[in-house]
Amino acid sequence: MHKSESSRLHGLATCALAVAIYASHAAGAQAVESTEKGESQNVTASAVIKHCDSQQPIGRARLTERPSEEGVKVVEVEIGIRNGLTEGKHAVHIHETGQCEPCSAAKGHFDPGPNSNTSPDGNHPFHAGDLVNIDITDMSGDVTDDDGTPLGSGRLQTLTTRITLSEGPLSLFDADGSAFIIHVDPDSYCPGGEEAGCAGGARAACGVIVKDDP
Repeated sequence: MHKSESSRLHGLATCALAVAIYASHAAGAQAVESTEKGESQNVTASAVIKHCDSQQPIGRARLTERPSEEGVKVVEVEIGIRNGLTEGKHAVHIHETGQCEPCSAAKGHFDPGPNSNTSPDGNHPFHAGDLVNIDITDMSGDVTDDDGTPLGSGRLQTLTTRITLSEGPLSLFDADGSAFIIHVDPDSYCPGGEEAGCAGGARAACGVIVKDDP
């Protein structure tokens, strides 16, 4: 290789290294600035999911709100059920009150705002607290309900922009809190409008949502 070519390549490599170092410092400075503004901290919450009849824990839920300067936040919802629900799909919703004893105390679907309609089947699936079904597919636990019905495990992972964990008009942590409800039946999302049971019917499990300490 000619000396001039070698010098040119060395110069390019040096320039690339300088750019990488600058980018690294810039990213670090931005991270520090975000931390100082409190923007880099995820807001999290959790819930212990309990069976409505026995009040025995059958799973856990975790919510994570990603940092954003926008009024609309992105919240990740993860729910894991272990040997606690019948096989198949079950409706999952966030309800308007943070109480689970009895499960009816969670009241209607979380739906704040001037045109609120918390009726489980009315205005569904447009409530702020409406989520997708959880699918129970793992029946390997050899666990049964009191009547002998096999109970299985499953996991739900989804994103929503309809709620927030931080303060604001869509916050789950208003005066009376909020709770997860998992239903006996699947959610059809009520394509024909209000119809009894279209949002999942009876309540199978419930979990009060609690914000984690910062």
